[in-house]
Amino acid sequence: MQQRKPVMKEEKAVVLDFLPNGYPFDKRPMHMKTPIAQAIGKEHFVILELVPKKGVFLQPNEEVYMGEGKRDQVHHVIGRIEFEKLTQTARSSVEDFIASVVKANEPKFVAFFNKAGPINMRRHQIELIPGMGKKHMWEVIEARKEEEFKSFNDLKKRVKLMPDPEKAIYKRILMEIKGEDKFNLFVSNV
Repeated sequence: MQQRKPVMKEEKAVVLDFLPNGYPFDKRPMHMKTPIAQAIGKEHFVILELVPKKGVFLQPNEEVYMGEGKRDQVHHVIGRIEFEKLTQTARSSVEDFIASVVKANEPKFVAFFNKAGPINMRRHQIELIPGMGKKHMWEVIEARKEEEFKSFNDLKKRVKLMPDPEKAIYKRILMEIKGEDKFNLFVSNV
């Protein structure tokens, strides 16, 4: 019997865009439209559509609780949405959000380079990072055997011609959010 993966649920999200009158392309009469918030999960970077409680106006970059139990601002979660369905405002907010998360959680992303392993016989997780090929992968593996990396700067110093790891992680998360690769290192695909 095959084990099922646990479903990754987001507890908190950051509002990317708020449409108080619903989507402009919605052809229903105004009184039938629902306010919609496009948001991104803080932990697994899942892009979601939320319906706020009546009378609640959400602001971009506002953090909202949408987990189990009492919610103050969110009535319900409609579900996941594709990156292409985001508004222009939401798209630029996603990029700012990812950049701030990578910067704020440097130890978590440095730990990826310290612990990354093979995906299969031919590919390694490190090779999925933009700008990282086999040569960089082997240099990272050899350098971490001596001592684990402590920061992005430490990684750049010890691995020759290493692309900026902070920007590379940012690009990888954006690729995963857009669904450009079948492998996900940082974004939940469940």
